[in-house]
Amino acid sequence: RAVLSPSPGVSDAAAPSAGASASGDGEALAGVPWEPDAEHLSDWHRYSWRERPILQQPNYPDRAAVEGVVEELQRVPPLVFAGEVRRLQQRLAAAAEGNGFVLFGGDCAESFDNFSTDGIRDLFRVILQMSVVLMYGASTPVVKVGRVAGQFAKPRSSDTEMVDGVELPSYRGDIINGPENTPEARVPDPKRLVRAYNQSAATLNLLRAFASGGYASLLRMENWELDFVRNSEQGERFHELAAQMRQAIKFMEAAGVTENSPAFAETEFYTSHECLLMDYESTLTREDSTTGLWYNCSAHLVWTGERTRQLDGAHIEFMRGIANPVGVKISDKMATDELIELVRVMNPNNTPGRLTLITRMGAEKLRDHLPRFIRAIKEEGAVVTWVCDPMHGNTITSTCGRFKTRNYTAIKEELEAFFDVHETEGSHPGGMHLEMTGADVTECVGGASGVSMEDLDKAYETHCDPRLNCEQALEVAFMVADRLQRLNKAKETQA
Repeated sequence: RAVLSPSPGVSDAAAPSAGASASGDGEALAGVPWEPDAEHLSDWHRYSWRERPILQQPNYPDRAAVEGVVEELQRVPPLVFAGEVRRLQQRLAAAAEGNGFVLFGGDCAESFDNFSTDGIRDLFRVILQMSVVLMYGASTPVVKVGRVAGQFAKPRSSDTEMVDGVELPSYRGDIINGPENTPEARVPDPKRLVRAYNQSAATLNLLRAFASGGYASLLRMENWELDFVRNSEQGERFHELAAQMRQAIKFMEAAGVTENSPAFAETEFYTSHECLLMDYESTLTREDSTTGLWYNCSAHLVWTGERTRQLDGAHIEFMRGIANPVGVKISDKMATDELIELVRVMNPNNTPGRLTLITRMGAEKLRDHLPRFIRAIKEEGAVVTWVCDPMHGNTITSTCGRFKTRNYTAIKEELEAFFDVHETEGSHPGGMHLEMTGADVTECVGGASGVSMEDLDKAYETHCDPRLNCEQALEVAFMVADRLQRLNKAKETQA
């Protein structure tokens, strides 16, 4: 079933509230993380973050203009609905117990200039391909979550950067300022929040159509293949897998499961992004008429990164009160007791599916530090969904010094380490979080696609960090499917 909500401006989507589930209250309420009178909400409201220290926010020259934009966004329809969000929490809860796998994928940072139907479609296609590889190869339900329709803002290590000997305000993503290397472009402009909202709404409209309009049908798998991948090694592997699936589908049709079954014709697809720009996130947070809870309606799931996960900071203050599933990125820098306190703050009722912990530290550090995290979580009795981000701990500078890049081998090694540690600790590897694109880019080196350091300038298109291209992403999916299959066989042997 496609779970993306109707288009903003259509039916009850026009009401500026979180909305209700179209699937009925029984299913929706199963994903409620707490009651509206929960004790931890007594001192929380959607703007209580303003009373806390805050990092990674733009220095707008005209605060009155910001308030005007905030008032405008307070009147717009939600981008997602509370019922959809609750359903995602249920899917994440299953992954936390080893009964599913979460695939996060999408741009490092969405841009205004590169926004196109083809770009959205191609990302959707490669995520569909990867999910089929994982689902069929490992007999595991796959939760598809795009880094899309809101992944605009980016944290930076400094407020300024040197460009050709000139100090400029840092580029913080198209929702804040422009990437052009001029002082004028780098001035934060609050009007960009409205443009980001409008682009997100258009993106979601298209994704809804793809998810429910027949494009995602398993009977159309051949149409998901991108031309530049079709004759590659990964394309051939996918073609073989699709042939096997067609035979399985014919058997199911003979057994009475027709092509009109929602399981064949439609898919669930969710959206996510980093919860960074607080004026945007809090303004799109709405009270749900069904439960009385407050949902961030800018995305189904939001996460906070390494730079903004301070326990006394504004981002954690905001995220502890919204009823969405939330994620927190953690690395070797986090102390064990800090992790446990964070888990208690973010998931006070220990609700399955509420909290996703996203590790990002490189293979060697992950082997050293993930075991202590897992053991501490077990000792606490906490339920979390473990996800591996193998991208951010593996960013390097190209040999020519001009590009940031990532090596496919390092990405693969971190994912292998993630599975190895969970296998040793008896815990569940719940998902992976990738920066990737459906475009034929040359931003990450290595893998079967053969991108080398010398190839980087051929199609280096990212506005921020390097992304896996479609062939590299498919190669990751096949590798992870093999690991999941091995894990499932071990479970069957133990049973």
